[in-house]
Amino acid sequence: MSEKESPTVCGFVAIVGRPNVGKSTLLNHILGEKISITSRKPQTTRHRLLGVKTLENAQIVYVDTPGMHIGKKRALNQYMNKEARLALIDVDVIIFMVESLKWTEEDQLVLDILLKVKCPVILAVNKADVVIEKTELFPYLKMLSEKFNFSDIIPVSAKRGKNLEALAQKVMTYLPESPHYFPEHQITDRSIQFRIAEIIREKIIRGLGEELPYTTTVELEAYEPGTVTFINAIIWVEREGQKPIVIGKNGERIKEIGKRARLDIEKMLHNKVHLKLWVKIRDGWSDDKKALQNLGYIDLTDL
Repeated sequence: MSEKESPTVCGFVAIVGRPNVGKSTLLNHILGEKISITSRKPQTTRHRLLGVKTLENAQIVYVDTPGMHIGKKRALNQYMNKEARLALIDVDVIIFMVESLKWTEEDQLVLDILLKVKCPVILAVNKADVVIEKTELFPYLKMLSEKFNFSDIIPVSAKRGKNLEALAQKVMTYLPESPHYFPEHQITDRSIQFRIAEIIREKIIRGLGEELPYTTTVELEAYEPGTVTFINAIIWVEREGQKPIVIGKNGERIKEIGKRARLDIEKMLHNKVHLKLWVKIRDGWSDDKKALQNLGYIDLTDL
């Protein structure tokens, strides 16, 4: 290596926080590509997934996680909390996301878990740009700084992409010297099929009411790439009464879900897509460990 060349750094960065605090939005903006689904409803993210940002002398492997939450005892909720905790193992840096001027019981739950970690923890304070009276923000930041010895505290706006470059630059200062773990053009560890199923689930969450989205999941039954990519997918619900809600009057709701999903899938694949959706019932799947495993939810041991 010449004297002018900088050493290559590479490492894993977990993004953690309570549900609906902006973790997936943050990741998508940092990567410049949507790999993690988003909505205004909590518990949208159910799985750990990696987002890989490759630069000339650095590769940052971000780990998006489900929001850590309390008060839910279903196997699915236990799975999501476990996924978030597992993301903290063997990472080089943690980004703990909170919302400006809002500290909740679930934020405290995450902080209590972080008390046991050894790596640097950066506090990212989201929605800092919407605080009209900036004098209100400073006491809040001071209060947070007294709760934990954060390596850094950085106000950001995940939605508008503000101050994310400063956050990414700070993250890189904590990464070890290492060759890249992933090929230069790889942006995530998840398969195309997984990402397609998640896009469909995002449209369900955005198109339905408050409760039903959490008792639905999506399974791809067929994926046939070609000049036109053919995709068949099943939307699983838990009870008979939920099926007509997803389908809608004269099938209008499922048509709209399919249309919106197809457009996003075509954008991702850069290809025409023929998408067919069916709604089926699997009684109590979200509280059945075997059903969860069959539907692709892994790491269910010791729940």
